[in-house]
Amino acid sequence: MPRLIKSAPGLSATAPSDIGDTVRVMLGHLRQGGEGATRDLARRLDGWEGPIVTPPEVIAAAAAQVPPALKQALAYAHDNIRRFAVAQRASLTDFETELRPGLRAGQRAIPVDAAGAYVPGGRYAHIASALMTIATAKAAGVPHVTAAAPPRDRGGIHPATLYAMQLAGADTILTLGGVQGIAAMTLGLFGTPPVDILTGPGNAYVAEAKRQLFGPIGIDALAGPTDLMILADATADPALVALDLAGQAEHGPTSPCWLITDHAPVAHRVHALMPETCDRLGPGNSATARQAWDAMGQIFLCRDRAEMASEANRIAPEHLHLHTADLDWWQAQLSAYGSLFLGARTTVAFGDKAAGPNHVLPTGGAARYTGGLSVLKFLKTVTWQRAEDEALPDLARATATISRAEGMIGHALTAEARLAPENGALRENGALRGGPLQAADLSRPGN
Repeated sequence: MPRLIKSAPGLSATAPSDIGDTVRVMLGHLRQGGEGATRDLARRLDGWEGPIVTPPEVIAAAAAQVPPALKQALAYAHDNIRRFAVAQRASLTDFETELRPGLRAGQRAIPVDAAGAYVPGGRYAHIASALMTIATAKAAGVPHVTAAAPPRDRGGIHPATLYAMQLAGADTILTLGGVQGIAAMTLGLFGTPPVDILTGPGNAYVAEAKRQLFGPIGIDALAGPTDLMILADATADPALVALDLAGQAEHGPTSPCWLITDHAPVAHRVHALMPETCDRLGPGNSATARQAWDAMGQIFLCRDRAEMASEANRIAPEHLHLHTADLDWWQAQLSAYGSLFLGARTTVAFGDKAAGPNHVLPTGGAARYTGGLSVLKFLKTVTWQRAEDEALPDLARATATISRAEGMIGHALTAEARLAPENGALRENGALRGGPLQAADLSRPGN
């Protein structure tokens, strides 16, 4: 078992139990009240009394406020995100195959008709999140993407966030936050089509709204607080490891951060460096990072790299960053993570903002069974089949035999009915070529 160098007392805290009830009441109110109820909540919760559907002139005015350097950076990030999503789309191809003579089957990847992209607000301007969700949906071929974001103040959505939403290709942009934004996209309010899937991170109320709405519509994931795990060996620079941990901890006081190492000097040095490293983040951010590290940060000392890899796979972090040598070995051993960052030259911030792979990733250990948001989330992988005469005898016999063993007589009859007398497969005595036919009356005229 790994030895615990630093514990995380905050990991045992439980979420408020009344969130589910509150969201359930809000969703019921919004379903019944529609646009009027939505406007009322926008006014009461966000102080927003302006237009819900963001008009073109507002988007143009926001774009004029974005500095040229930021526009250039966003163009670079958008191009990477779009290129990666297009490559993902190409990896899932339509195909057909002949399983047996006369029996063909195939696959099609069809984009959903409408997608909703929630772009969170709060303390930070989540500009990159707009690119991640909207551009990925458009690369999948979704005809209509509705995006929603809360107003920053009486001026509406943060100008750079609004610019990014437009750059990524949003068809409609709603100035709505929280549960009301999620409900508006789901219900198809304000002239938008009801969405087939909801994507994007948000606070606990947004996550709970997505959970309650899931079923008739899809969701990308039930996102919790973002997290980071760093695996470091003797080659790691403790100062850089501490900075990467602090950088992720600034997300919020509930963000777990783990350091796992097999080198005791690295463990103890990083532990000692964390307070002063957090202080480098500036007013506000440093306090948040310190709070997160104190409550949610852990350091484990393992016997060897095999135990390190095993512990990483057990925890299944959202972001997994390697400050190690022999990166190929690690990549082969690690199997449970949202996104993997290979080597000290990379950093989670690259993936969060501009590298290309999506930053909407599984949290809370969900990486054991799923990956993050990708173009594939917006595609329905559907199948088809077609049977010709030469396939029918064996196919119908196998289907009927299995159906009768299950007690599903109707299924058996529909299979046997495909063997018409003119095909020579059904004889007067009711025998199916190659096996018994127990529904002999199918051969009689008029049946």
